[in-house]
Amino acid sequence: MKKVVYGLLAILAVASCKSESKEEKELTSGVLTQYMDTLVNPGDNFTAYVNGTWIKNTPIPDDKASYGVGYIVHEESEDNVKKIIEESSEGDFAEGSDEQKVGDLFKSYTDFETRNEIGVAPLQPEFEMIDAIENYDELATYFAYANKMGINVPLGLFVYQDFKNPTIYTVYTWQSGLGLPDREYYLKEDDRSKEIRAKYQDHVEKMMGFAGLADVSASAAAVLDLETALAEKHMEKEKTRDLVSLYNMFPVDTLGNIMPNFNWTAFLSEAGLAEQDKLGVLMLDYTKALDNIISSTDLDTWKTYLKWSVIDAYASRLNEEMDQQNWEFYSKELRGTKEQRPLWRRGVSVVNGTMGEVVGKVYVKKHFPPEAKERMETLVENLLKAYEASIKELDWMSDETKKEALDKLSKFTPKIGYPNKWKEYDFEIKEDDLFGNMQRSQIYEYQRELAKLGQPIDREEWGMTPQTVNAYYNPTLNEIVFPAAILQPPFFDLDADDAVNYGAIGAVIGHEIGHGFDDSGSTFDGDGAMRNWWTEADKEEFKKRTGALVEQYNSYEVLPDLNINGEFTLGENIGDLGGLSIALKAYKMSLDGAEAPVMDGFTGEQRVFIGYAQAWRSKARDEAIRVQINTDPHSPADFRVNGVVRNVPEFYTAFNIKEGDSLYLAPEKRVKIW
Repeated sequence: MKKVVYGLLAILAVASCKSESKEEKELTSGVLTQYMDTLVNPGDNFTAYVNGTWIKNTPIPDDKASYGVGYIVHEESEDNVKKIIEESSEGDFAEGSDEQKVGDLFKSYTDFETRNEIGVAPLQPEFEMIDAIENYDELATYFAYANKMGINVPLGLFVYQDFKNPTIYTVYTWQSGLGLPDREYYLKEDDRSKEIRAKYQDHVEKMMGFAGLADVSASAAAVLDLETALAEKHMEKEKTRDLVSLYNMFPVDTLGNIMPNFNWTAFLSEAGLAEQDKLGVLMLDYTKALDNIISSTDLDTWKTYLKWSVIDAYASRLNEEMDQQNWEFYSKELRGTKEQRPLWRRGVSVVNGTMGEVVGKVYVKKHFPPEAKERMETLVENLLKAYEASIKELDWMSDETKKEALDKLSKFTPKIGYPNKWKEYDFEIKEDDLFGNMQRSQIYEYQRELAKLGQPIDREEWGMTPQTVNAYYNPTLNEIVFPAAILQPPFFDLDADDAVNYGAIGAVIGHEIGHGFDDSGSTFDGDGAMRNWWTEADKEEFKKRTGALVEQYNSYEVLPDLNINGEFTLGENIGDLGGLSIALKAYKMSLDGAEAPVMDGFTGEQRVFIGYAQAWRSKARDEAIRVQINTDPHSPADFRVNGVVRNVPEFYTAFNIKEGDSLYLAPEKRVKIW
């Protein structure tokens, strides 16, 4: 099932950036001067000014589509998790213990000798189940089964809080069913899109052949045709950000009005939802159109499509031939990587994704001391205070809306480092049964989600593990969540002066707080309920300001034939702009009137901006950038820096930016929201 959270692959945070040791120690500036290119005018390209030498001299590793500080920290986390897994792999632990499960799961993934011996045999029972479908009622039943098993079908299900009543859990549907990353891959007529579709059809054909299916050429063509029909009805990705428009809650007995030819009773019964009295249909127009696609497509075509969905779902869990071809298309062809990640790193990812909090408990003990959490709490508190001051000072917002915004801010719940209670993973793991392990895990997690229905909201649950290099905002819980793994250089440096740390980590804390007030988060109140708390005049002014930001990002060309989608990336761009602006404000407040020291020739404000840019030191292959623009609501790293700083007035004074510089924006063109 899908969890709806607003993610950010980037940075975590920690509080006071000064050492708490009894002996004062001299702090560094935190500016990585060896990576700078000071021949670049910061007003023309601030990213290149801060990171240019690193960008020029650092190749992207062959096993990566992009590379930067986020990946560096991610791999350090993987290295640490590997050591934890090895302790489980090498010990003699009781059957059913966490250690046995972690060790044997890792073994089952990395043991290609056994995986090759088993081959594609695990697919046969799945194929037989599909072949047994005799009518459209049974097709609806299979769609539900596929949801339980994590197999991609056109109608997805997930459990989440009711947007308008966040004190209860409910069930939602979501558009799904595509093998390519986004609808545009099927519909665009440029040469690259046509090439990808041809390569995708070839990939489907090869994988079906590896799975022992017959008539694979015609079957692959049928799959592409059906997925194209689905893609034509999929809602555009930028429109999926409008949760107010998406929200449609229906009594179950009225679902036949939406899809009259679909057996909802069979679907919900197989899904374990026979007692559910309502269902949230989030893409209503798509769901209505799906009814006709289902009924007008013959069962044999559906069976072909479903067999492909099974193959695609399990490809990386089967033999080497399947695993390699899966990588050849999705990583090499789509994203430009040149070789697979090392097998052990892939195994670590599987363990993290399957039993992440078991590993997380040990990770926290080894790599996240209690004092780090305390420091983190202080910095989050500082950023919240800066947001409060900023909201009070806004000249475009009425007192009525400010009161609501401040109420929401006061109800933010920070979660830092790790959960207060840990998840259990009560399913069997065998060292020679990767396929079975993943199926048992999937069923267990599906049942974990269903078990929430009718129960009180679990405010202690985390959507990420402590060893995850990430952070998120959850609107229905009004919480900001910062896992432990990022609490290490180069993102946070206890030996560095505050300024750089405020620019890097502080900006991301501000970013996540800002999601509570972006185009989507601002439709939820402090209690997590979808409610309009804006005056009409303030709402219009907000749309005017965010519209200007959309126009800015729409104009940014990332490749000769490709621009950023400003509407799709709006929420993240609001978060970036607000995050840096508020981090800068928090830094100034932390000085308490004192003058910031000049270090390595840079003022305090300059170091805040440099710290922000250092945190986004990254480079990517062209293929990866194309995928990002089509699927990721975050702007590419260069524009997360250059597109933001040009809107911040202090940037102009800090670096003497003048009219004629490439990043210069006239004061009336600069966007200020929060």
